[in-house]
Amino acid sequence: MRRRGFVAALAGATAGVTVPATGCLGSRGVTVLSAGSLAVVLDENLGPAFEDDTGTAYRGEYYGSKAVMRMVEERQKDPDVVVSADAGLLRRRLYDGHTDWDVVFGSNSVGITYNEGTRIGKRLRDGEPWYEVLRDADDGDVAISDPELDPLGYRAVQMFELAEEKHGLDGFKNEMVSKVYEEPQEPQLLAGVRSGTRSAAVAYRNMAVDHDLPFHEPPDELNFSNPELADTYAEATYTTEDGDTVRGSPVLYNATVLDGADRYGAGIGFVNYLLDSPDTLRRNGLSVPEIRYNGEVPEEVSA
Repeated sequence: MRRRGFVAALAGATAGVTVPATGCLGSRGVTVLSAGSLAVVLDENLGPAFEDDTGTAYRGEYYGSKAVMRMVEERQKDPDVVVSADAGLLRRRLYDGHTDWDVVFGSNSVGITYNEGTRIGKRLRDGEPWYEVLRDADDGDVAISDPELDPLGYRAVQMFELAEEKHGLDGFKNEMVSKVYEEPQEPQLLAGVRSGTRSAAVAYRNMAVDHDLPFHEPPDELNFSNPELADTYAEATYTTEDGDTVRGSPVLYNATVLDGADRYGAGIGFVNYLLDSPDTLRRNGLSVPEIRYNGEVPEEVSA
């Protein structure tokens, strides 16, 4: 049974079922543990639409993708579906034990989201080079997500490194790392920017769209959006506290259903629904490349 037929069958199987409100993992319905950058599009758009169309409740929780992988590995969470903002991270951490397949469904761009009412924000709005503006920021005035927990965090550090090389900014990466605020909860990264208590944050484009904030997008060789520049991105690295060195890579979102998921069929149905919703993803600031399948993808997910 192919994608569309599977989702239709899921809807028929749950016809007449009352869908409870969304909530925490473990409640009735399909459970999704996802990269925090997708919190708005999943929790406010795709999740409710999936419920309406299939009669299957949606349950989502959102963290940095590294934290998501750790929660699955350590059995802190037991979701049906896992969604990552770093396709390679999911494969390295969850293959050979939790799943043997994934599907890439979206991409993104890394840049600077800012508050126009702040000193730093006004300079970014006026078109000054972002690296000069951020270099002049006060300690803690620019936020990144925690690179120990989240690909967006280590991509921020890698972007600083790439900019240092491209623009001849001696010491720029280390200077920025020493002064930024590291937000441990990725969905909260832009809270201070919205309120004006922080001037800017290194964020994904879709996060700026979600929160109606301006976004400065560096050129492709710095923003991790172009798969054709994978070798350029890989020149920048981040080494975690436990000694794992991560090379820069294009932003690619992927999803899988875990082996032994409590509601495996509903999980497959949600992944299919995600693949069949490119317009929703685009409206929320994501790019939608051609769907890519990796590993032993179930027949029900193949196009």
